[in-house]
Amino acid sequence: MSVSMEKIKRLREETSAKLIDCKKALEEAGGNIDEARKILRKKGAKIAQKKSGEKTGQGTIASYVHHNGNVGVLVEVHCQSDFVARTDEFQTFAKDIAMHIAAFNPRWISPEEVPSPVIEEEKDILRAQARQEGKPDKIIERIVEGRIKKFYSEKCLLSQPFLKDEKKTVKEHLEELIAKVGENVRIHRFTRYELRQE
Repeated sequence: MSVSMEKIKRLREETSAKLIDCKKALEEAGGNIDEARKILRKKGAKIAQKKSGEKTGQGTIASYVHHNGNVGVLVEVHCQSDFVARTDEFQTFAKDIAMHIAAFNPRWISPEEVPSPVIEEEKDILRAQARQEGKPDKIIERIVEGRIKKFYSEKCLLSQPFLKDEKKTVKEHLEELIAKVGENVRIHRFTRYELRQE
């Protein structure tokens, strides 16, 4: 199936993927932009999985200070080469992540970083809430597992909806960058400062 250049350009603007990848994804999706976007995300996830074990010895530290001066962020983002570290895509990504952290205030980078005692405490609270709501015991654990995902999407950076496009998570945005630059990219650590009102 042939797809219009207009659709290819639109998909490229939305995803920053290569033109040829946008064309292939649209052809596979029968011209459906939403489906093509999903195809590109899956491709990004596969590339990210392949690259995840590769060492990241280069990178940048990006900063963001909110216009009112009350919130500031430093974020350290790693990649594999100095060449990628200096690209506009990588620098923009790091700055966008700093801005995202300022807005969404995550506590951890990924669900794997959340300490076990914190997860267990949260699950105990969710179980108690489910019982108060009169949910049957046999489905409480399923309810808790569903609600703990919501906890991750609020508290873990990679699970949060991305500030500039809430249709995707920060992890999906990261995977798109990895697919584009062809290197492993990792958000290593961050610090968020907020002015204390004493």
